[in-house]
Amino acid sequence: MKIAIDDLSGPEIAGFLDEHVQQMRSISPPESKHALDLDALRRPEITFWSVRDGDLLVGCGAIKGLDAGHAELKSMRTMAARKRSGVASLLLEHIITEAKRMGFTRLSLETGTAEFFLPARKLYEKFGFIDCKPFADYQPDPNSAFMTRKL
Repeated sequence: MKIAIDDLSGPEIAGFLDEHVQQMRSISPPESKHALDLDALRRPEITFWSVRDGDLLVGCGAIKGLDAGHAELKSMRTMAARKRSGVASLLLEHIITEAKRMGFTRLSLETGTAEFFLPARKLYEKFGFIDCKPFADYQPDPNSAFMTRKL
């Protein structure tokens, strides 16, 4: 598998991300949906990576710089047929390494509290993320779990 920065210009990644946003909308109430669409992911404070297995797009993820030392993990997604095959672990390890290289000292995230998100929360715990209070512009929300780790 190959992980590379993606400029978000191709139709394949656009479709992949649209599926992500639509799925999050179907699971989370509108006020609790924090998935970024394609335009929001193109902001300069965001670095976005795609994971490919040969020519097949199998995953993606991003970090959004919040300040000089703090970044937020965004848009982690694995192709449905490749869930629990190591794609997310490989990508998360890469993103943590890159966040450190970029000078960030803390990486935080927001994910859902519904059963659907349990595998994601377990993955983040495996990589050292712990529960935390809402950060950045987030507010307390029973549908959101907030996690963080020092880098």
